[in-house]
Amino acid sequence: SSQAGEMLRPLAVAAILGAGGAAAFAPSLPLSSSPPSLHTASLAARAARPSASAKGGVTGCKAALSAVLFDCDGVLADTERDGHRIAFNLAFEENGLKKPDGELMVWDEKLYGKLVETGGGKERMMAYWEMIGWEEGDWELAKTLHERKTKIFSDLIASGKIPLREGVVRLVDEALKEDIKVAVCSTSNEKAVAQIVKMMGDERASQIRIFAGDVVQFKKPAPDVYQLAANTLNVKPEDCMVVEDSCIGLAAAKAAKMSCIVTKSTYTQNEEFEDAELVVDDLESGSVDIVTCEGLTQSTQWEDWGIDKDIQNANVGRGRW
Repeated sequence: SSQAGEMLRPLAVAAILGAGGAAAFAPSLPLSSSPPSLHTASLAARAARPSASAKGGVTGCKAALSAVLFDCDGVLADTERDGHRIAFNLAFEENGLKKPDGELMVWDEKLYGKLVETGGGKERMMAYWEMIGWEEGDWELAKTLHERKTKIFSDLIASGKIPLREGVVRLVDEALKEDIKVAVCSTSNEKAVAQIVKMMGDERASQIRIFAGDVVQFKKPAPDVYQLAANTLNVKPEDCMVVEDSCIGLAAAKAAKMSCIVTKSTYTQNEEFEDAELVVDDLESGSVDIVTCEGLTQSTQWEDWGIDKDIQNANVGRGRW
């Protein structure tokens, strides 16, 4: 009868999905409109825990977090205002660089907040020189100045005046404990990035891959550095979680088909991050842990059979029944 058919239909679907999928159709376990808690799930259950989207709800896709990819400046440490900016200004001063109006080149906090929208230090100087109409600047001068600026920045980091941001070391430790790969992907000079990574300790630093500087031709917001990281680490983009602090970094992550958590920094407090999976002031106050990252990471390990909003709101799947 039609009634019997209706009773058997969930069982047939459950048989296709397997034991894990059958649980979704159990009468005693109705689907909830509220997402599961990301912070109470056991790390021991990584292989079986369903993922949760930023908009809430279980999707039926098994999370498969394979790598956590950090940006450097503004994410590992809030280095832009009191690190890179100061180093640029000292390099300009040492070389006696003057604007067309005769005044020394100085990047104040407000101006630098605009200049950081250009990824890469050499590219940033070229953009600034074009903006002020300074025709003496060229790529060779930018390279020379950037080399000196990097040394000055290194000295500032060595002084210990720029600490790591809250929650960074904890999240790195959680990832490494779970055999999740960790890397830093930055437009900054590789030596400068390596120095910041070493602030976490030599043991941690030895387990963190660095993709930085001119390792790729096109810098953020192009996805190249994240694509390179995924290929080198042999992980799928959808199984990576990126931690960024800026719109250009978020754009790079999304263009690479990766999920992204944003930790706001000094110069990105007022930026809009609509495409981010999660936006927090910092990893610690935002309670971002490895379970959070995994829960927000996309995966193709399980096919999404329409569990979640399709069933909850429309009582239909996605044409796969």
